[in-house]
Amino acid sequence: MSIDLNSDLGETWRGAPTADDDAMFALVSSANIACGFHAGDAAAMRESVARAAHHGVAIGAHPSYDDREHFGRRPLDVDPEMLRAGLAAQFTALLDAGADIRYIKPHGALYNRIVHDRAQADAVVTAVLALAEALGRPVPVLGLGGQIEARSRAVGLTFVREAFLDRGYQPDGTLTPREQPGAVLDSAEQVAERAVRLVRDGTVVAADGTILRVDAASLCVHGDTPAAVAMAGAVRAALLAEGFAVRAPW
Repeated sequence: MSIDLNSDLGETWRGAPTADDDAMFALVSSANIACGFHAGDAAAMRESVARAAHHGVAIGAHPSYDDREHFGRRPLDVDPEMLRAGLAAQFTALLDAGADIRYIKPHGALYNRIVHDRAQADAVVTAVLALAEALGRPVPVLGLGGQIEARSRAVGLTFVREAFLDRGYQPDGTLTPREQPGAVLDSAEQVAERAVRLVRDGTVVAADGTILRVDAASLCVHGDTPAAVAMAGAVRAALLAEGFAVRAPW
């Protein structure tokens, strides 16, 4: 009777925060912290670690392609070894900021690419395995499914499925591209209803009305959505009203 509520936080960009981190850390149970490649810097990471400790929020690393100009949302053809090395550098940066990394959630275009790209999914898995070995404990991967789920499970990594409360879904279960209408939702009432339906029934309605089965252990509200605080607050209140605890599984 519990569910994780996560958000992408610590995403300072061009010297300014993209989210109201103070408010969001008080509402979520897990925080995906930017590691410097798409957003964030050493100071933002340290601040995020402190906020997480204050609110009892679990920390996940939120690594990206090395593409700060496009906020990590541009698909890139990256050599798998270069990708692995970049991920390792991002994990190290977050550890150096004092983070107790409990899980990994790739960001943006990388997150979507590893649903279907086996080579890049393998690079992510290899980097996470190395991190887990260095930490001396398992480090789960949070994601959508597809290749990253298959490759994680193949090597013994725990894979945790998530669902998005503020993003549109396609009939095949992938996310609606951000440049298309309906890609981003901003209604607190709508996302709260979606959250309850996902936890209670395990389903979400796609853009064309298709009812998708989604077995998710974590729900995401993006921190940089303008209505993020209102949405996260409405989601948390709705889940608690239905008797579901908001709790990190890590």
